[in-house]
Amino acid sequence: MQSRVLISLIAAFCASATAQSESTVSCAYLGHLKIEGVEITKAVPIPAGTSVPPMYSGARSSGPLPAHCRVDGVINRRKGAGGEEFGIGFALALPEKEAWNGDFLMQGGGGGNGVVAYPLGASYAGEKPALLRGFAVASTDTGHKAKTGPFDFSFMGDQQAYLDFAYLANAEVAGVAKKIIAQYYAKPAAYSYFVGCSTGGREGMILSQRYPTVFNGIVSGDPAMRTGLSNLAIGKWIPVAYNQAAPKDASGKPLISKLLTEGDRKLFMDALMNRCDAKDGVADGMIFDPLGCDFDPAVVACKNGHSDACIAPEKIAAIKKAFAGPKNAYGTQVYPGFLYDTGIAETGSAPGLLALGTNGIFGPYPTATEIDVDKEALHASDPLVEPASTNLSTFSASGGKILFFHGDSDPWFSPLDTLGYYRSLAATNGGADKVAAWSRMFLVPGMRHCGGGPALDQFDMLGAVSNWVEKGIPPESVIATGQAFPGRSRPLCAEPKHAQYTGQGDPNDAHNFRCQ
Repeated sequence: MQSRVLISLIAAFCASATAQSESTVSCAYLGHLKIEGVEITKAVPIPAGTSVPPMYSGARSSGPLPAHCRVDGVINRRKGAGGEEFGIGFALALPEKEAWNGDFLMQGGGGGNGVVAYPLGASYAGEKPALLRGFAVASTDTGHKAKTGPFDFSFMGDQQAYLDFAYLANAEVAGVAKKIIAQYYAKPAAYSYFVGCSTGGREGMILSQRYPTVFNGIVSGDPAMRTGLSNLAIGKWIPVAYNQAAPKDASGKPLISKLLTEGDRKLFMDALMNRCDAKDGVADGMIFDPLGCDFDPAVVACKNGHSDACIAPEKIAAIKKAFAGPKNAYGTQVYPGFLYDTGIAETGSAPGLLALGTNGIFGPYPTATEIDVDKEALHASDPLVEPASTNLSTFSASGGKILFFHGDSDPWFSPLDTLGYYRSLAATNGGADKVAAWSRMFLVPGMRHCGGGPALDQFDMLGAVSNWVEKGIPPESVIATGQAFPGRSRPLCAEPKHAQYTGQGDPNDAHNFRCQ
């Protein structure tokens, strides 16, 4: 009996000492962690008040950050094709232990990735990035280093690097991050979330399809779902359609940038807004019922020889063909069309689809006036990287929730492609009502690719998905604001509903709108 008591006392003392040791693991200690296949390259405390400059012009600054521990590392470092060094680089920001909310967030990438962005979780998290809200946050370069900019895809010559980018890296980093979190806080994260847009939106979809139990909640924005086909649409189909009506230079080369004058675009947009702006109950420079917008560009086509206050019929025909999306020789739609929305006439470095310049994202536009869609589409799809599966039965059964959103004026990826995928979930998962129990889709009027445009492009999708996962509150709507319309707020309504003005109260206040 005395021996058993002594053994129990020793065991209790050892357990207490171990727990105390685990609860006091320092940031520096994490630099010496041994995890198979992982090299921790840095673990340093970051003092409160540190700020991180925006990654690109126009992005919001992080503001002063709370004190946190930043851990950097590489998973599966190796020599690859051509002797180039590869490995999945990652960073993890760990709030001070008393400030941790108990959850983990992973932020998605963009373009071709290749950069380990600061792990802030600033996108679509409302006014405060996830790190300031107490989340432990991770980021990754998905297995390679960009050498020439955000659209450097040279890494694809290495098979493993391409596999990492396509679908492997995020799940690998999530697993390592969870181990580090459990070590640092002496307990695992209660819930795990993923938030991304564009490439990050595609990554979120991939995770729900290929790793259905890694994340409890996912936000997928403007997903780069079918890049090959979207590039066919915006890089070839649309400019070729425009070339058919564009003026020519002395050599007969189409001048696509001169298809429409500034006056043409204004006339077109005025007619569009006159038809569709007030369908949501208030004329406010925004189209909140895009699917109910029945605008026909033919209303501004010149008739009976008139040339004032109208646009040449051949130009209108080219616009209608362009926005209808690419079809093959048999009339089959190979990629969806695009919405007539308020941001389509935006000019600048990434113009809207009604204001194309000489060059596109990847170089000069084609000067041809015909296109063989069947030939172009033959190799435009890649099953390794595309998130095409609609069977999310394991994800949903394990309690997973996924939110989609897409800007209606996205000039790169059609919002109708994302909407089409969302609606196709019904056939595989028991119907639309069953899908609505774990997934919602939001269209964002005026918003271009992942932000910008004449839009309310600031909203808290992270809060919406976490409230759904942790409190069981499904997001019927999400409040949006934005710099384009100071002092204005609107509800973004879950598909198939849209925001409609009640007819009473301040039309700049979201509370005076209902989802219908």
